Amino acid sequence: MASIMEGPLSKWTNVMKGWQYRWFVLDYNAGLLSYYTSKDKMMRGSRRGCVRLRGAVIGIDDEDDSTFTITVDQKTFHFQARDADEREKWIHALEGTILRHTLQLREAETGFVPSVQDFDKKLAEADAYLQILIDQLKVGLNQETHVHPYHRSCMCLMSQLRHVVVADCDVGFSLFVQSTINPVDGIYQPPLDSPVVNTTMPTQTTLPTDASQVCKSDQRPSTLPVGPVVTVMGSLQTPTPNSTGSGASGPSSGVASPAHMPLPLHSVPDFSYSSSEDEFYDADEFYQTSTSPKHCIDPSGPAAAPPRTNEQTALKRPDTTESLNSSMSNGTTEADPFDSHDDRDDDGEGESVEEHKSVIMHLLSQVRLGMDLTKVVLPTFILERRSLLEMYADFFAHPDLFVSIAEQPEPRERMVHVVKWYMSAFHAGRKGSVAKKPYNPILGEVFYCHWDLPSEAEEPSPHTETVSEGPVPWSSTNSVCFVAEQVSHHPPISAFYAECLNKKIQFNAHIWTKSKFLGMSIGVHNIGQGCVSCLEHDEHYILTFPNGYGRSILTVPWVELGGECNISCSKSGYSANIVFHTKPFYGGKKHRITAEIFPPNDKKSFCSIEGEWNGVMYAKWATGENTVFIDTKRLGIVKKKVRKLEDQLEYESRRLWRDVTLNLKLKDIDEATDAKHRLEEKQRAEARERKENEQQWETRLFHEDGECWVYDEPLLKRLASQRQ
Repeated sequence: MASIMEGPLSKWTNVMKGWQYRWFVLDYNAGLLSYYTSKDKMMRGSRRGCVRLRGAVIGIDDEDDSTFTITVDQKTFHFQARDADEREKWIHALEGTILRHTLQLREAETGFVPSVQDFDKKLAEADAYLQILIDQLKVGLNQETHVHPYHRSCMCLMSQLRHVVVADCDVGFSLFVQSTINPVDGIYQPPLDSPVVNTTMPTQTTLPTDASQVCKSDQRPSTLPVGPVVTVMGSLQTPTPNSTGSGASGPSSGVASPAHMPLPLHSVPDFSYSSSEDEFYDADEFYQTSTSPKHCIDPSGPAAAPPRTNEQTALKRPDTTESLNSSMSNGTTEADPFDSHDDRDDDGEGESVEEHKSVIMHLLSQVRLGMDLTKVVLPTFILERRSLLEMYADFFAHPDLFVSIAEQPEPRERMVHVVKWYMSAFHAGRKGSVAKKPYNPILGEVFYCHWDLPSEAEEPSPHTETVSEGPVPWSSTNSVCFVAEQVSHHPPISAFYAECLNKKIQFNAHIWTKSKFLGMSIGVHNIGQGCVSCLEHDEHYILTFPNGYGRSILTVPWVELGGECNISCSKSGYSANIVFHTKPFYGGKKHRITAEIFPPNDKKSFCSIEGEWNGVMYAKWATGENTVFIDTKRLGIVKKKVRKLEDQLEYESRRLWRDVTLNLKLKDIDEATDAKHRLEEKQRAEARERKENEQQWETRLFHEDGECWVYDEPLLKRLASQRQ
């Protein structure tokens, strides 16, 4: 057997609930990773099991430098090397084997080895088809020129008819519309028994989208760029049990260069297997099938509103008076000038990505383990219907906990309440069970919102005083107001700020998101920090953020948080260590969190906390008392209030992304992709224009201060100017 690598690895099994020693042999030509209970058994040919590598996906753990996984045939195998270097050798060899058998899938099935002459023949054939396509597009463009005037006349007539119909609608019809239209973007919600309309995401190509670009020349180009086309095809056979063993990991042998040989067809089994029916191939995985009914949208339903013309965005803040008056004139009552609807309220849970699996597999074939995904275009169907800036606002879904920090008389209690607010701040941002990615904010994009405190919402004051100088001028002095801005595109940095004037508390933060490909997972490192400032006590609490992970990206994706975070106050000396635990694949629970709160100059904590960051957390105090620290299941989420779309500025998040949001809700992935592409192209064009004119981008609401991004007019600065 022509192998390029062999040696010991540990393999996880469920029967023994632990790692078992195995001797592994990687066959480069057969695309097979075989394992034996010992090297002697390998010499005698007594194979314990094997992992077929064609169509396989390798995964790594960002927090464990010795383990890795291989996912194939609907199974996930877990392996452990001696150290990070040993794992790197195995992964490098495995990736090369997988890549070869992916590219030479046709060779493996037919035994045919293409030559240079065969390639030239196919290239000439494709060249001929290209010339035919160019000729056909020229004819199509000529016909389109004659049709265009008629199309324009029809559109004008349709516009006139629309105005006539709207003008003649009576009040009863208006009430009916209001009861069936989504309050955010005007989206019709059909009955549950409507037929299902499946939409698929086409793979991207490098062909120009404008036919006129193809036909600029009558003849085909003299040379054609040719690159490898990767097609990933994973087998879907029925999963079978897997293997176990015993022993400890030892040193590995060297690597040899194999000769180029045709792939043997007889030595590769149809699927990965184990010789024992009593063993399991994997640790407990949370693979589940979607049972949520899918809604369909009537194709004859309302279409997305055309994008508004671009406006100058030189204003630092919106015109509050004009915006509120606009709300009144559009039928919004004075008691409800804002939109508290969360676009995720009607999201289905448990939605799998099986229908888009081919697109994801194609994407996986283009990236490598550890690769930075910042500049990788991800498919539109995985997007959550809101911007990342709006997601950061969910840190304040419990505004009463945030303002309670400033209400505590003692430094110790203030630190405890900072930790309580911090540990409760993450569950609201992940409402559904399915992991989806928020929109990447456009440079200069902003998001405004505010929360009325629960007591104020129940008993509103008849004469509410607004904060004219604050970041959200239409909010009251007792509200928690929030503003966020995308201050940098490369690297992607978001800055956000929140305050409550009456409680004299503010929060300023910036986060640089750095994504990383981990095989079956995607890791997002949140680099940056936040600062809670209690102005009456002159205390500043510096805190960091956990990393996020999107797991099981080929089945039902789910999110977990991981990493160690710190909170410290230099004035009082109190500090806290908070650890978000990722789920180990060999048992353990998801979403675990632990924390320790320390007094000044003491390494012994006075409070230990453990539980689930999206569930219940329990505190054990130094006195021996045990209490419920936070129960997120019982905490009421206060919905943020955002201005109506028609009142927002061009660069506000919901208005910027409204076409993408609308089409995602309509399940029209193609239109959502086009709308997203238009936004991205506009951003690129503006960047090119600034570069040509040698202009620097000027932020709207934040400025850079050292390595931090600080809000221009924080509450601390405004109060200081009032005292002068």
